[in-house]
Amino acid sequence: MSAPPLPPLPPLPPLPPLQLVLDWADWLNLFGHYLMLSLMSVGGAISTTAEMHRFLVVEQHWLTQAQFNDSIAIAQAAPGPNVLFVALMGWNVGLNAGSMAAALLGVAVTMVGIMLPSTTLTYLAARWGHRNRELRGVRAFKQGMAPVVVGLLVSAGIILGSAHREASTDWPLWLLSSVACLLIWRTKIHLLWLMAAGALIGGLQLV
Repeated sequence: MSAPPLPPLPPLPPLPPLQLVLDWADWLNLFGHYLMLSLMSVGGAISTTAEMHRFLVVEQHWLTQAQFNDSIAIAQAAPGPNVLFVALMGWNVGLNAGSMAAALLGVAVTMVGIMLPSTTLTYLAARWGHRNRELRGVRAFKQGMAPVVVGLLVSAGIILGSAHREASTDWPLWLLSSVACLLIWRTKIHLLWLMAAGALIGGLQLV
């Protein structure tokens, strides 16, 4: 009498896009870099995405371009502050290092790094600025920072679009981006409707 067939083995979990080996020096390097970025995040953490991309994708190779873009897209679409994209980047760095514990460590390292200096500085500066809001220097500083913030946000958009340069295949993405930009500029349509439309179009694989 033949033995019953063995049950099939469960499928192996998919490997992360990158297989990293990170030591404590690497984690401290990541933490220190986000401490520095925190002091540069004029207009919010999203304004420093160009430098994050240079460090995480180009220089250290800790994230793929797709992971970088997805971290920002998911955080922007989800409820809550858009700084959550920083946590997703740390999470993906940890997953690429091979464990859930490393992913949680990545979240803690990046979020504490990006939040601690800027939060402390903002609190102190806001108190001082409120007391001295009529000073000419304070008013000039506020006006002078506006174009800097705009430039940083534009650079973030360029980084996100840099992965889709093939006109023959990526033209639907650019068309959708142009239409969304025009609607935001010329109408009062709520951003959630645009995000829902983008999710639907993406789900139907039209872009």
